[in-house]
Amino acid sequence: MVGGRIYFALVVALSCWEMALALKCHCDICTVETNYTCETDGFCFTSTSLNRKTGALIHAYRCLPQWQSFPPENPILCQPSGSGPSDRFQMVVQCCRHRDLCNVEYVPTLASRSDPESGDSIWFVSGTWETALIIGIPLAVGIVLVMILLSVRHQKRRRMINRRVVDMEHNMDSADMPILGHNGVGAACLRDIIEMTTSGSGSGLPLLVQRSIARQIQLMDIIGKGRFGEVWRGRWRGENVAVKIFSSREERSWFREAEIYQTVMLRHDNILGFIAADNKDNGTWTQLWLVTDYHENGSLFDFLNRTTVDSTTMVRMALSIATGLSHLHMEILGTQGKPAIAHRDLKSKNVLVKANRTCAIGDLGLAVRYDATVDTVDIALNHRVGTKRYMAPEVLDETINTSHFDSFKRADVYALGLVYWEIARRCNMGGIIDEYQLPFYDVVPSDPSIEEMRKVVCVDRQRPSIPNRWQSYETLRAMSQLMKECWYANAAARLTALRIKKTLANLDAPEDVKI
Repeated sequence: MVGGRIYFALVVALSCWEMALALKCHCDICTVETNYTCETDGFCFTSTSLNRKTGALIHAYRCLPQWQSFPPENPILCQPSGSGPSDRFQMVVQCCRHRDLCNVEYVPTLASRSDPESGDSIWFVSGTWETALIIGIPLAVGIVLVMILLSVRHQKRRRMINRRVVDMEHNMDSADMPILGHNGVGAACLRDIIEMTTSGSGSGLPLLVQRSIARQIQLMDIIGKGRFGEVWRGRWRGENVAVKIFSSREERSWFREAEIYQTVMLRHDNILGFIAADNKDNGTWTQLWLVTDYHENGSLFDFLNRTTVDSTTMVRMALSIATGLSHLHMEILGTQGKPAIAHRDLKSKNVLVKANRTCAIGDLGLAVRYDATVDTVDIALNHRVGTKRYMAPEVLDETINTSHFDSFKRADVYALGLVYWEIARRCNMGGIIDEYQLPFYDVVPSDPSIEEMRKVVCVDRQRPSIPNRWQSYETLRAMSQLMKECWYANAAARLTALRIKKTLANLDAPEDVKI
């Protein structure tokens, strides 16, 4: 018990002795609470250094701990510097410990000499090689650490991003920038770039590539207008592309359409090929761009207005639209799967005619996706509605079950039947051709209201008229039967897009054969 008390007393005495020996120094980086002082078991020091950029002298007042003092009694840092011309460390230090705050009275000055070549005065303080080591070694270690960190970061970036994509981003504004293929030669066309960069995912180009392509497009001429904005023909390295420019108030539609187009495994021959999405802001206005494949035949609406089709082309067009819609509606399971998607605005103006007279479905701004994992329908917040003329009865009378995804698919099939009616009217059979008309052209005005369409479709239960002469031709008779099975008021009784696709695939279409 007595020994413990003696030990405690010794510890207290030693602590008091250490505190009594602590040297107080003026400290320019300390706080006002400490009265700008620090305590040390070593030295107080004052330093003067030169700011290389501004040429201003910087004075520092600090503590130098004993453990940083080497040798302990006369640290190298505190030794007077030499005057050799090679010692050009632009700092001088003075140390003391004879009393508290002794470093306040010191203001070390830098020596100077004239540059023999320029005549300008150059500040310098020469020091020994030991001083150089003290300053240089920590600096060198820091540089090495920074280089290691940068190297690790660079390696990660190389693994995450294709080198070709990085090169395109660095040269984004260069119209002559080559996009290299696997063999090192320039990619021949956009299709090559898509095949090289999507890795088979079908989810669209990487965002950096999209930005690069979009910013190299030259707008040529306007090819269409709509509620969303305008469609332009653009040129990208000699290739035509379609540029859909949304107005700023249609930002939701632009974002939604770009989002849907980049759904995994969506890319398909009968879905309009998506290339890029980009927003361009010059400070006063914002343009929202959606870049897609360009089809010189334009929309199905434009094509049918100026051209007639034979029975073979009619079936080919109808089959390609059904194939595209079937792919949209289909859910593909797996790690590279695709959710089921419903279009919600299928019409002849949203179907593009390709060079081979097959079709591709476009304008996915109102599309909805079905999330099977949580059994919910992903409906985007969008003030737009579908085209009233093509709305299904259950949409017009608001009885559609929006929580049931099949309801949206059945509404698409109804609109598909109306598109088929438009194509069939322009089919040349026996030399008789009907002029192009929109569905219900004879019972509603050019821009019908919801109420007008509801009365015609839901109350009066009218459908587009089918000419009697269609029954005289096998192909037109089969097409008319398909239309009727798409138009049922009972949505559950309508054909599926897959069933329509299979029916058309098996349809023999002899031209101009009367039965």
